[in-house]
Amino acid sequence: MRLIGLPLILTLSLILAPLAVGAQSAGKVYRIGILVPGSTSPQIQAFREALRDLGYVEGQNLAIEYRSAEDRLERLPGLAAELVALKVDIIYANVTPAAQAAKNATKTIPIVFGASSDPVDYGLVASLARPGGNITGLSNTGADLSGKRLELLKEGVPGISRIAVLWNSANPIMARQLRETEVAAQVLGAQLQVVDVRGPDDFARAFRAVTMGRPGALVVLADFLTVNHRGRIAEFAAKNRLPAISEFREFAAAGCLMAYGPSAPDLGRRAAVFVDKILKGAKPADLPVEQPTKFELIINMKTAKALGLTIPQTLLLRADEVIQ
Repeated sequence: MRLIGLPLILTLSLILAPLAVGAQSAGKVYRIGILVPGSTSPQIQAFREALRDLGYVEGQNLAIEYRSAEDRLERLPGLAAELVALKVDIIYANVTPAAQAAKNATKTIPIVFGASSDPVDYGLVASLARPGGNITGLSNTGADLSGKRLELLKEGVPGISRIAVLWNSANPIMARQLRETEVAAQVLGAQLQVVDVRGPDDFARAFRAVTMGRPGALVVLADFLTVNHRGRIAEFAAKNRLPAISEFREFAAAGCLMAYGPSAPDLGRRAAVFVDKILKGAKPADLPVEQPTKFELIINMKTAKALGLTIPQTLLLRADEVIQ
């Protein structure tokens, strides 16, 4: 029997070692916790699709732990604690309340937030350029665009002066967006009727209040609650012949007249890139918070025709999408 010399053994060891490491890495199953306040979100589907495009396949090298507060913000801390107890590799919290709950639950597990209106003011990160800690992600400019949405609504529906604003007062993050909307209304000479909802069972009361106020149009401040119930909102607006505008494309697709703001699916896809970088070794503290780069104006012409509106050509030419 011929013995293999020591030099040859060492050579084979050096060749095979990287293969063994690669096989071990290939066998790794990453556990991603998804924490959301509402039952549905335009970002989540795009986030999961982007993960697949990046090579993460559920049932093979990826396990998803999905937790939804079902429109009840008070449930978020407990759900975040569940994900921490499961020792997930990373937590994706799509909006500010979920990110706050995740951050309060762990100082070690990396966290990526998908759309925070002001992550510095809300204490998520130390700064946009240097987040610090175990959290980073994407900001949202929903509040900053509140005035632009009012301008677009008045351009599309000339002559309106009284506008109802529907918002979730149970979500403290929305207070800034309401303030920005009120400031814009003063500049544009519009009178606002502010109506709040605090949960899924509150819409019937809110709709009655809007009807009694006899507004000429409706602005919907987008958060998890109003996004989840955008179909009900669009149906109410159509029944009462109210031109309505909100932030995300999904509102216009549901039947509202217009939407203007960042692309929610784009935010979800970009959040997946953050997750991929962190799973590959990057530290959240070293990944600057990114701001939206894709904004879209959507006009639903089917709704415009039903309302008897003629949308100015100048506005149609600026639209990124016209739903027929």
